[in-house]
Amino acid sequence: MRCPYCGSLETQVKDSRPTEDASSIRRRRVCPDCGGRFTTFERVQLRELTVAKKSGRRVPFDRDKLMRSVEVALRKRPVEAERVERMVSGIVRQLESQGDAEIPSERIGELVMEGLRSLDSVAYVRFASVYRNFREARDFNTLIDELAQGAEDEPRPPKSKLKA
Repeated sequence: MRCPYCGSLETQVKDSRPTEDASSIRRRRVCPDCGGRFTTFERVQLRELTVAKKSGRRVPFDRDKLMRSVEVALRKRPVEAERVERMVSGIVRQLESQGDAEIPSERIGELVMEGLRSLDSVAYVRFASVYRNFREARDFNTLIDELAQGAEDEPRPPKSKLKA
């Protein structure tokens, strides 16, 4: 692993342990040349994925880019980082377990919207406004109405009959 400070290829692992959800390995490393310390993460990758963009371009799938876009939608929202990591890992697992190595960008967007909808409704609207390329306030109203309709369709827990 190349040192991010001096570029040396001779870094050493000082500590290695699984992450909380056991989906990756966290490694603390040190560079003997400059003394710099840094952390790396190792994850299982089932297959090389390619994203087919709307423009027709093909680019390698980038988990970090997916995570950044989700984090932008969740900025200043009260959602634990562990839940976000679990959602992104779930999306990546779904994509890797599909038969195709080439995934349309629309499929990734739909999976992110599905995940955000159950995680945080404000983040869902933020992501959808960019993903669906909203041009007018009316587009927001339509999405909010869909979100509200979905909430009405969900079963509610029964009210307690006990009186205080």
